[in-house]
Amino acid sequence: MKINYQETTSDLATRINIHNQFGGRDIDAWMLDLLKLQPGMDILDVGCGAGKQCFSYHTYLKGRATITGGDVNQELLAQARAEDAKRGTGIPFIDLDFNKAFPFEDNRFDLTSCCFAIYYAEDVPFTMGQMHRVLKPGGRMFLTGPMPANKQLFYDVIREATNNKPIPPMPGSSRYESQFLPVIRAMFSKVEVHLFENPLTFTEVEPFVAYTRASLNEDRKIWSSFFSGKDDFERVMTEIQRVAAARLERDGKLVMTKVVGGFLATK
Repeated sequence: MKINYQETTSDLATRINIHNQFGGRDIDAWMLDLLKLQPGMDILDVGCGAGKQCFSYHTYLKGRATITGGDVNQELLAQARAEDAKRGTGIPFIDLDFNKAFPFEDNRFDLTSCCFAIYYAEDVPFTMGQMHRVLKPGGRMFLTGPMPANKQLFYDVIREATNNKPIPPMPGSSRYESQFLPVIRAMFSKVEVHLFENPLTFTEVEPFVAYTRASLNEDRKIWSSFFSGKDDFERVMTEIQRVAAARLERDGKLVMTKVVGGFLATK
């Protein structure tokens, strides 16, 4: 299944910054509490982006681990390598496409992880098979992604602003639980599902609109049915801002709850 999707690095940075600024909970602390990483581990982070998860692991383990990050996005890899050089962490960031065979031997890693990316994989059994293959016996895989109840306010505002235009299927919330979890359960010896709920509370409309703009940006092909060209995009954004402002005036705040599933599987 080819996923018609493209995200710019500026869109991603905008959303991450808004999560950090307006969220009530720390997802990194939640992840680390679940994983209980140990010194000496060999870790592969797939779809590593600009290296956020790799650096989190490195800091938690005080450098006492072997960590590798891989991604297909050259711009994000360049950012990860630059940050690695600045920190002096010595983490290798490599070209890695999770739609192709991983360039690693069988039974190597103690942990494979993929945070907020795996649901763009084209062939679910193939990619899960690669994540499983490179794990040692007893090794673990950790994935995060949006659950079906994720950020309902975001979709409610868009529906109202577009006269109930159908929301296109999201690669994350429409695939992550329904398509990946059954394959993982069939492939791994033990699977745990953990939920993380993080309410983002906005007392002004601007940051909510900025988040929405990043999510509906013209280069996000999954939203292409909502607008054609820059002028149409701005028209939709104007309506979204109007609806969000009215809701804010009515309720005193806008609360968009992120609902994330953490799938922790043991080989």
